[in-house]
Amino acid sequence: MRDCRMTNNDTRIELVTTVTPEHWDLLLSADPSKKLVQNYLQSGILFAQSKDGHPIAVMVLQELTSDKLEIKNIAVDPRLENHGIATRLLQDAVHFAKVHHYQQLQIGTGSTSFKQLYLYQKIGFRVTEIKRNFFVKNYGQPIHENGLLLRDMLVLTLAISDYYS
Repeated sequence: MRDCRMTNNDTRIELVTTVTPEHWDLLLSADPSKKLVQNYLQSGILFAQSKDGHPIAVMVLQELTSDKLEIKNIAVDPRLENHGIATRLLQDAVHFAKVHHYQQLQIGTGSTSFKQLYLYQKIGFRVTEIKRNFFVKNYGQPIHENGLLLRDMLVLTLAISDYYS
């Protein structure tokens, strides 16, 4: 991947080179498959926001193509949700994509992840694909969210030029 620094001058998000148990707790809160997380950590880059020396949020970015970047994982400590941290992480991902000349930023989420879907669309992401039965095929245990069985992944894409127009 290209140079992996976040270049937004006022950001407190840092590149993580050693994944700690605290990072793992956050990563697995967003994606309960340690195997899948390990796979995308190998080819992605992990950023974390910390407070008092402890990570409070994480985000993994992975290059899909020379012009498309994907947010593979984004998680905020549940005790700090609804404080704008996830919005800031998403904005930093968009900024990173722009600075590194990606044309599109993509993120996948569960079809029952209503809060996340709202947030991503508020930033400007649009649903571009449905991966049917993704969670049924890729996770050993059923996942229930908002009282529903999670089956499908919705892929949302943001054209970087649209964000900055």
